[in-house]
Amino acid sequence: MSGASWPARYEVRVEGSLDPRWSEWFEGLQVDGQGGETVLSGTLADQSALHGVLDKVCDLGLSIITLRRLPPGPIEEGPP
Repeated sequence: MSGASWPARYEVRVEGSLDPRWSEWFEGLQVDGQGGETVLSGTLADQSALHGVLDKVCDLGLSIITLRRLPPGPIEEGPP
């Protein structure tokens, strides 16, 4: 059995609307409001970072609609 490779790209869809300014707090993930939902997406360094994002979703009282690991894509540049 092989383990997951990191870093990995994720998409977390939650109920509720968040402003894109929350991006830094969510490990630099992109924050996109879509109606009454918000999509957090981007690359996370490791499983600990994923758990940190999920803890923050919980801290805000948001309900997770979907969580999915995305296929590998182009290397993303972080903030300057």
